[in-house]
Amino acid sequence: MTNAETLVDARPRRHPDRAQHAGRRRAAVTAMLTLGLLALLAGCISVSISGKDLTTSSGATMRLLGVNRSGTEYACSQGWGLFDGPSDATSVNAIASWHVNTVRVPLNEDCWLGINGVNAAYAGTNYQSAIVNYVKALNAANIIAILDLHWNAAGSTLASGQQVMADADHSPAFWTSVATTFKSNTATMFDLYNEPHDISWTCWRDGCTTTAGWKTAGMQSLVDAVRATGATQPVMAGGLGWSGDLSQWLTYMPKDPLHHLAASYHVYNFGSCTTTACWDTNVAPVAQVVPVVTGELGENDCAHGFIDSYMTWADAHNISYLGWTWDTWNCGSGPALISNYDGTPTAFGLGFKNHLATLAGS
Repeated sequence: MTNAETLVDARPRRHPDRAQHAGRRRAAVTAMLTLGLLALLAGCISVSISGKDLTTSSGATMRLLGVNRSGTEYACSQGWGLFDGPSDATSVNAIASWHVNTVRVPLNEDCWLGINGVNAAYAGTNYQSAIVNYVKALNAANIIAILDLHWNAAGSTLASGQQVMADADHSPAFWTSVATTFKSNTATMFDLYNEPHDISWTCWRDGCTTTAGWKTAGMQSLVDAVRATGATQPVMAGGLGWSGDLSQWLTYMPKDPLHHLAASYHVYNFGSCTTTACWDTNVAPVAQVVPVVTGELGENDCAHGFIDSYMTWADAHNISYLGWTWDTWNCGSGPALISNYDGTPTAFGLGFKNHLATLAGS
């Protein structure tokens, strides 16, 4: 019992009606303070864009340093679940223990929209609720969520893999729905499409008909779909070459009326741009104009020499990065950062974890 409580108990008893009224008033004040505290906590984690910088709600510059959480793009369409591994608060806290401030969540458009034969247990409102709850768990741990359109397919084909680009049939509707769902959450970002490839830059921005005969949705139409909902979150547009090519990104950059657009870049040791000279030419010029977020970073040799060199370079250029991936796959085939969902790192993941710890310490 506190001193304040002792003083209250020592006072003469009040009239029951007055006591009840005072109790109700105290309860109301407590509720108001609780709601205010929750609003304050919600405002503590926020991401926006100012020029070439990512910023917090106070306007301070920031970088996104985190991991991908793969599984929600494939488990549902394969018909066996919603997540690959745990998605509870304990598992999220394990991610946070690595000094992570961002998690990228890959999504499947058929599962989100509940179309093309996905098992109803893992589609539509069930899938959407699972994603919403996971984002809430991430935000509660002071982690920003990047929602990424990862798997898609045109027409009545089941979304069971990566395509050359988003499809005009479903992807704009997907982003209309996702942006509507999360537009009040300032601790989220939208990655419009994972790893466009084997198309032209004009098709990338404006859409086209693929060699397979279906129509793509260009990045401009996806930006427009998000903004039409009133959502103001930053949006990310991955370059060509499986998001490893930003050489023409500034030339074909889609128009965003809010100027909250970032470039998404993916880099692996087995990719096409693996040297500081290439990064200086391909990535650094873009980072002088808009934020660059390395949405996927990894190497498939169960070591971390390559990512060490990239992270050091990215640190010097104010570029964000997220390791692929927080899943217990074989570190060489994935690659995977962990061997157990309690946060036990693989040899590859250890390098990533230690680098984040060094940054946090400094």
